[in-house]
Amino acid sequence: MTTDDPPRPASRTLKRRGTIAPSTSVSEDRTTETPSPARVAAFQTGLSAESKASAYLIAKGYRILARRFRTPYGEIDIVARRRGLLAFVEVKARASLEDAAYSVTAKQQQRIIAAAQAWLMAHPEHADMEMRFDAILIAPKHLPKHLMAAFDASA
Repeated sequence: MTTDDPPRPASRTLKRRGTIAPSTSVSEDRTTETPSPARVAAFQTGLSAESKASAYLIAKGYRILARRFRTPYGEIDIVARRRGLLAFVEVKARASLEDAAYSVTAKQQQRIIAAAQAWLMAHPEHADMEMRFDAILIAPKHLPKHLMAAFDASA
């Protein structure tokens, strides 16, 4: 581009052969919205809680196989192994341990079960292990509370 060339409009993109064509992408026209401060704080609280829960499980003799495993069905916070047991762990951080315990809803349980099935499809070497669905509750000024077998897949 020389100094005599006019600037190109921002709404145009290059085609393969170097010709200019109008942009048809809707996502280019949207501006990226920044998340609200409350949403950012909640995300950071969740990351911190998952780190505390992972450290707690490691101290109890578990080996962390995956964190924040995303599937089309949902996300598993922690997948951990201890001897012949595979634990799918949901981490909940709330103002009190009681609030955290009540926040694992039936809908979330079904999402976690579906995500666990997807994890097992991706990791068939663990399919023969005993499985359990746990929850770890995190609240300020309290040690993490590990609810073993918080729910099961047969429900």
